[in-house]
Amino acid sequence: MLMALGCGLAIMLAGAVFLFQLTGQDDIAAPVALGESAEVGDMTVVVTDAVEDAGRLRVLVTIGGTDDDDPTAAFRLIASGRPVGLESTTCAASSSALADCAIEFDVASADGASRVLFYERGDDQARWVLG
Repeated sequence: MLMALGCGLAIMLAGAVFLFQLTGQDDIAAPVALGESAEVGDMTVVVTDAVEDAGRLRVLVTIGGTDDDDPTAAFRLIASGRPVGLESTTCAASSSALADCAIEFDVASADGASRVLFYERGDDQARWVLG
């Protein structure tokens, strides 16, 4: 009986420690709205529009803020819960000036309408809900 009481106390203590850890975690940031500027690390990113046609998602972006040979490498798309790789881009190397360009993803195999775009630089991340 004492063994059962000891196990019960250990479980309650572990639960209390877990709840304490959960209270210290940061909440997930709200998604960035289309047309709104996001500072992601040293890069400024604005997603201005997203159009899906014939299994291809074309996202219009404005990007810049620092020199980078491939600023679009940090984009990733989750379509219907699955990662989709960047297929093509019109973006060139970035500089401190902002430039407009487009990135495209092949979403033909995605079975739903959910589309979430992420951009990561260092420890910073922004996300846009596109569909």
